[in-house]
Amino acid sequence: MKQIDVKTLSPGMVFSAPVYIEGNNLLVPAGIAIRKKDIERLVSWGYSTVSTDGNPVTARPEQDKSDSENLAEKPVENPVENPAPGLSGGTVKDKAPGNVLSLSEVQENKGAYRSYVNLIERLDAVFSGIGSGVSVEPRTVDNLAGELLQAVREERDRIIGFILGGEVAGHVLAKSSINTAILSAFIAMELKFSHHKVMQIVTGALLHDVGMLRLPGEITNKSGGLSDAELQRVQAHPLYTYKIITKELLYPEDVGLVALQHHERWDGEGYPRRISGAAIDVGARIVSVADAFEAMVSEKPYRNSMMGYQAMKNLLSDNSRRFDPDVLKAFIKTMGIYPIGSVIMLNNGAIARVTEVQGDAPLRPKIRLLIDEFGKVYKNDEGELIDLLTEKSLFIAQALDPKEISRKRD
Repeated sequence: MKQIDVKTLSPGMVFSAPVYIEGNNLLVPAGIAIRKKDIERLVSWGYSTVSTDGNPVTARPEQDKSDSENLAEKPVENPVENPAPGLSGGTVKDKAPGNVLSLSEVQENKGAYRSYVNLIERLDAVFSGIGSGVSVEPRTVDNLAGELLQAVREERDRIIGFILGGEVAGHVLAKSSINTAILSAFIAMELKFSHHKVMQIVTGALLHDVGMLRLPGEITNKSGGLSDAELQRVQAHPLYTYKIITKELLYPEDVGLVALQHHERWDGEGYPRRISGAAIDVGARIVSVADAFEAMVSEKPYRNSMMGYQAMKNLLSDNSRRFDPDVLKAFIKTMGIYPIGSVIMLNNGAIARVTEVQGDAPLRPKIRLLIDEFGKVYKNDEGELIDLLTEKSLFIAQALDPKEISRKRD
């Protein structure tokens, strides 16, 4: 095939044979005019050439005019770079009514989402009691762990979407702990642990950072860097957590170790005791991976959240330094390179949400359209389901940050 410089393309240009990206991904069929937004997408995706066996035949300048008119948008505040087609720039607000990227449960405040929020609110109440020195019944935490595990088994795909969507405002520690427990449950189940062992790991994950409640607010809420003394106090929180779990809540050692060791590293460079490898409790190794991913995709006072795809890439680059390779492998297998709930752009400009991971083909998950290539917006679960493993002409061009995509303008 001949390589065509993208700079030589112009709106309305027609070729006598199909034009492809990367040799086998269709840009336009033969006889179909290239649109202005096709060229803009190629540039924004970083492509410098396309390929074809054909030659330019006729130009249709009126196509560019029509396309430009269709793309015209009103200016908006805080525009984002390279906004998705059919969308204006801006920032998605939590629970924005009618937002195409918000799930139906978020908008309606019921179903799986309501259960997810309820878990966060109830754990926050537990943490408030512990922080105030009020006696907390372990049964309360046990009930939370059981309900969370049931939700994970019944609403797996939706609940991952809630984690990546970051829709819940406030309750920072409780939300982080619920999310980490959910992700830990996925890993433990992928590793085929018994129900009893999974429950222990989930319980440890729910409580893994409870020792942070014993640190002063000026440290935990600090937006700048920590001093050496402050850092030492933060690194002592697993010890505080272990004491709370085993001495105050009277949980067994197996639950306490999950929290005590979740900041230890596979290479022995972690804290508080610098143990390494298999000497680290397996539950702690699981929570370590889950906690790291959750921290990357959630907003913190000192930085913005990261997309699920970028967070997964960061985990993949670990090279057995921080994480148990087998635990990390299990996490990637259950979550995929593009985790369920991730928002992606296809090569034809359509926007979709990942709905199912395909373990043997991590770059070709099943997806549901949110906005098709013509700009049509689908609400709730109305968009077409597409299996990228069978739809060979489509591929994921890039991952998108849901918080940088606003709803389609009327």
